[in-house]
Amino acid sequence: MTTTPCALSDLPDGVIPGVVRIETSDREATTPVILDMLRSVYPHEQMFGQYCTVHGYIAAPPDGVYDYLAHTRSLEEWTYSLRGFAPTDQPGLWSAHDRLGSDTTIYTRTVAHPEARTVDYHCAWDQGEHLWMIYLMRVVDAQTVLDKPGTVVLWTNCHHPFYDRNPYPHTAPPDRRAWVGDFWDMFAAGHRLELNNLTALCEYRARHRLPLTPAWMSEPPPWTPSA
Repeated sequence: MTTTPCALSDLPDGVIPGVVRIETSDREATTPVILDMLRSVYPHEQMFGQYCTVHGYIAAPPDGVYDYLAHTRSLEEWTYSLRGFAPTDQPGLWSAHDRLGSDTTIYTRTVAHPEARTVDYHCAWDQGEHLWMIYLMRVVDAQTVLDKPGTVVLWTNCHHPFYDRNPYPHTAPPDRRAWVGDFWDMFAAGHRLELNNLTALCEYRARHRLPLTPAWMSEPPPWTPSA
């Protein structure tokens, strides 16, 4: 007689320390554990030490918001400090000026998947060979998750070790004192500010029946290939 495989059947006794399932910890036993995890005040390091996530609702169509974000040059509008985007001689790689870092060049490559509506910005200060600063964004149809028209945007950053130390100091401007990781503790607030910018821009254009992606963004900018 064969036994139909079931969850955890490949594990000895089907139990792993640290895994809480109703089969081994009923509701009465688990409720105090969950309540102990709730806090009226959460330490900043606990909330934003390793991951930084912001999210919000935008009263604009999800496909339009996705298309807008999928354009690298949209960052020039809704981010706080990235300006002057121009293509490099590497296909899909853009350079811009990050005014947060004074005389700092930032490189960006956008990886977008329309079926899942994910937009990931792969970035780095000073050099474009190793794009280690990854901004992960997902655009969700609000009708599905909130039962109303519009868009939910989920945005997460992970605390890459290079935020703690500049891996390419020889590429940095000689007089710059700040490093992007110096601002990590402010990422949550800064990204919230930028998500508010994104919301305001998309909602204004949607409300006034303007294309969410403006015409200038689709026009090829002046491009002089680097030597």
